[in-house]
Amino acid sequence: MFKKILIANRGEIACRVIKTARKMGIATVAVHSDADRHALHVRMADEAVRIGPPPANQSYIVIDRIMEAIRATGAEAVHPGYGFLSENPKFAEALEREGVAFIGPPVRAIEAMGDKITSKKIAQGAGVSTVPGYMGLIADADEAVKISREIGYPVMIKASAGGGGKGMRIAWTDEEAREGFQSSKNEAASSFGDDRIFIEKFVTQPRHIEIQVLADTHGNAVYLGERECSIQRRNQKVVEEAPSPFLDEATRAAMGEQAVALAQAVGYASAGTVEFIVDGDRNFYFLEMNTRLQVEHPVTELITGIDLVEQMIRVAAGERLPVSQADVTLTGWAIENRLYAEDPYRNFLPSIGRLTRYRPPAERAAGPLLSNGSWHGDAEAGETAIRNDTGVFEGGEISMFYDPMIAKLCTWAPTREAAIEAMRGALDAFEVEGIGHNLPFLSAVMDHPKFVAGEMTTAFIAEEWPEGFAGVDLAEAELRRIAAAAAAMNRVAEIRRTRISGRMGNHERRVGTDWVVNVGGTELALTIAARPGAASVTFADGETTEVTGDWRPGEPLARLTVGGRPLTLKVDKATGGFRLRTRGADLRVHVYSPRQAELAALMPVKLPPDTSKVLLCPMPGLLVKMNVEAGQEVQEGQALCTVEAMKMENILRAERQAVVARVNAAPGDSLAVDEVILEFE
Repeated sequence: MFKKILIANRGEIACRVIKTARKMGIATVAVHSDADRHALHVRMADEAVRIGPPPANQSYIVIDRIMEAIRATGAEAVHPGYGFLSENPKFAEALEREGVAFIGPPVRAIEAMGDKITSKKIAQGAGVSTVPGYMGLIADADEAVKISREIGYPVMIKASAGGGGKGMRIAWTDEEAREGFQSSKNEAASSFGDDRIFIEKFVTQPRHIEIQVLADTHGNAVYLGERECSIQRRNQKVVEEAPSPFLDEATRAAMGEQAVALAQAVGYASAGTVEFIVDGDRNFYFLEMNTRLQVEHPVTELITGIDLVEQMIRVAAGERLPVSQADVTLTGWAIENRLYAEDPYRNFLPSIGRLTRYRPPAERAAGPLLSNGSWHGDAEAGETAIRNDTGVFEGGEISMFYDPMIAKLCTWAPTREAAIEAMRGALDAFEVEGIGHNLPFLSAVMDHPKFVAGEMTTAFIAEEWPEGFAGVDLAEAELRRIAAAAAAMNRVAEIRRTRISGRMGNHERRVGTDWVVNVGGTELALTIAARPGAASVTFADGETTEVTGDWRPGEPLARLTVGGRPLTLKVDKATGGFRLRTRGADLRVHVYSPRQAELAALMPVKLPPDTSKVLLCPMPGLLVKMNVEAGQEVQEGQALCTVEAMKMENILRAERQAVVARVNAAPGDSLAVDEVILEFE
């Protein structure tokens, strides 16, 4: 076994590899750019080596810099994580020449599966079902349009060397095919240094379901069940679960056997993932093979009890797999939610800044895989696990140079229903402040009827929030529970205020029992009868609700029981009440005395500013292209400019017909959120 390994990556996945290496007694080396010199993975590793400036193409994907770090530290093996150099055959070859083990598959397998065109031909030869499409390289946008017409819209335009949603576009028309081809080509060149593009039929009503495979160098290979990854935005996964609520045993076995056949056809060794598109009739088509560890690997670990990082290391050291296919069992259900530094209210555009507060829910072990990687045995009824894989810490900074993922929050339970409920509670208890983040959206997904029923496709987000995510409207019953909680919390705060020292004599402040709570625009009159640690809240219609808990003023998280059910609230003080966040809803809750409520009803409503005559930058980024000039007339939907943020190109379009009055930015400018790019007459 290796004595020292280097992790050629950063963030969450570097931390994840370090944990398993530490469990195995292996020393670790971290590499870092200048932007990551204080990062968590640098703190966790036994050694750390600087490899260059912040941009990845000057640090993390520069093979020579990584090789220098290996020589300087004497590392015997390298784990590439995912992204960066993980699927770069030149990197694997460089390690081989140096006599350093690559904790991943052979070079031949990376080359064969890393090119999506070649991989489809190999898959067809191995008897794997594939999607119809054009397998050759495409010269220009005109040829892309011609091919798209021949295949039949809609089509998927993809970078041959792509991954992580980069260099990928869906086109429904000639114009979208032309525009998508150029954007995909640009993104592919900047992200992978390879701008080759291919086109295939876009399968309607598709599910994205992938099979985890594990193989050794002795010819043994197994599949470890599937992961449902259909909930995506910008072709990048947001929620994953294992197993899939859609597959039956026969389909699972057929997909697994084809995945193993493909792995063996290319002499695969290590952990890898074969991705499939599955239609509504459970027909499945090969999409691609990722010759690396997947972001969503924890859900497979949680239901199988197999530490995939450990097995990758052992396979690289020449060991045999410890399990055969007959030994693989799927126990319970696991769900992963990816917490991103992105604003769901602005079409999931990236957000950067400092984490002024980062308090994930407490992790707890249950089910097949404990936190130390050992097998737990049969799950006891009612047990749930919480796992949070992260690469950040409170006070750390989310950089504009890398992927915006903050953490991967996972839950495990004996049933899917219990795993979802555990995730709801974990999301409500996850405290993140200082940046925009997608916690409200993740909560909305966990409560969505289609998700709960397991009836989702890759178009789930676009179909359910066609106008964009605007928060959650809670049911009246839930608003009443929140109103009762707010009234009880307000009473605790009022009592605190009555006990302030230095008061004038004979001016004792009394806390009343009658209150009016305005929550989500709904006004509820109620009466409180309190006792230590609890309050009985009676609404005007006679309904009574019990509130219990030990919340104190100033605490940012309130864990209460309201009406016999748990309620977790993120709490911020606001004038006349609180800002409360729960289950994806962000509520301003005002608690008034009856007289205050009468006066509040007379207050005028402040209208939002008019921004119809300007184009604002929706996220921090780099202006890479300006399509218009002052005095030009633009039409609704016309592309105005392109802003690049966190390795993604975003085309900003005109919302209406107008004339450009002034251009305030030029290509190469770094833009802040809400900076004015264009002004219209």
